[in-house]
Amino acid sequence: MAKERFSTVLISGLTLTAILFVGIFIGKGGDQTGHASESYEELQVFAEVLSQVKKHYVEETKTKDLVQGALRGMLAGLDPHSSFMTTDMFKEMQVETKGEFGGLGIQIGIKENRLTVIAPIEDTPAFAAGIQSGDTIIKVDEIPTKDLTLMEAVQHMRGPRGTSVTLTVFREGLEEPLVFTITRDIIKIQSVRSKLLEGNVGYVRLSQFQEASSKDLTKELEKLTAKDIQGLILDLRNNPGGLLTAAVGVSEQFLEAGRLVVSIQGRNEKKIEYRSGANSKHYEYPMIVLVNHGSASASEIVAAAMQDWGKAVVIGTTSFGKGSVQTILPLSDGSGLRLTTAKYYTPKGKSIHSIGVQPDIVIDPKAIQVTKKEAGKDKKDGKTAKAKTPSKSKSKESKAPVDPDAPQPVPPEDVQLLKAVEMLKSWKVFEQLRPAA
Repeated sequence: MAKERFSTVLISGLTLTAILFVGIFIGKGGDQTGHASESYEELQVFAEVLSQVKKHYVEETKTKDLVQGALRGMLAGLDPHSSFMTTDMFKEMQVETKGEFGGLGIQIGIKENRLTVIAPIEDTPAFAAGIQSGDTIIKVDEIPTKDLTLMEAVQHMRGPRGTSVTLTVFREGLEEPLVFTITRDIIKIQSVRSKLLEGNVGYVRLSQFQEASSKDLTKELEKLTAKDIQGLILDLRNNPGGLLTAAVGVSEQFLEAGRLVVSIQGRNEKKIEYRSGANSKHYEYPMIVLVNHGSASASEIVAAAMQDWGKAVVIGTTSFGKGSVQTILPLSDGSGLRLTTAKYYTPKGKSIHSIGVQPDIVIDPKAIQVTKKEAGKDKKDGKTAKAKTPSKSKSKESKAPVDPDAPQPVPPEDVQLLKAVEMLKSWKVFEQLRPAA
């Protein structure tokens, strides 16, 4: 892996549950001295404004509040992902990388200048309330989000466990906004889960990229390998991203040593490359990666690496499209900056920023639902036979205890997962249609 620079690197969708992921970049940056006189002149104007506000504003003001307000405005004016963090926010961000935090359980980002839900986290208050990927949050309680930065929106949505917040949401296809009153809770995230599916297909769900995600994935893959699986499904749907180092660690488990996983490039035009290490077991399963609009950032790095190297077939819908890198820079008073410092590129040199990873096979559940509704109309017209009532023997079988080690059926409503299992069952035929890169 290439030597790392900067102070701290973050590749993730922002979160309203305060999921602020951080990875370590060590090194030094430099200022261009040629702009010193210009910077001084502008700072002199800033000092004059500060002085005038302190003297003449209608109410008494605190210098610290004025400076922090100016810093928030400065960072927000750069791009949606750069922001200023107060001391408390900076401390909370460092704690939350461990996978336990307070909030609602929603990852948010900016999409087309709107505060957009990247994905709700499974088994959280927001998930239970019905918040969906792609929802646009237009108000937090009675505060319009159009006037809020991402960090400010996060702050308004945080609060003690047991307290509630009301979100007003616009959802595509509906004429009226939806209103959700959600009670905050402590969010605990198990980033990696696995199970055996029908057809002896291994399934791994990766919900976020945390510090321990790569090691946790290794453990789950070892369990599945012991069951002699014939293929693997890596589910990255509604995964908002996380640590760059975790994305590399996950990718290199399926890549030969020395393979390029991702490269990042900042304003100095020097690319930093991250390659797979020699310590990975390098699992070689027939593999499918599932993505959707809620798959962002680090998820897109993994999906694109598997796609570019021909290690997996990507199925689902186009991913979120966040291809920028944020560096966390600590400040002397304990506060910090979250600053966009680079864009990242796939092994084939493509940028997915604002574009997303394009699936090899597009399966859109929404489009399928429309087809089912049309089929339902035909049923009402008597054009199709009525569904048969399940037999008593099947009813008894459904009540039997489930063996956790036995292959589990795929939920019939999950059409993307059904298709993935179907393809892995006939992989030898399908493999001939997609030669390795």
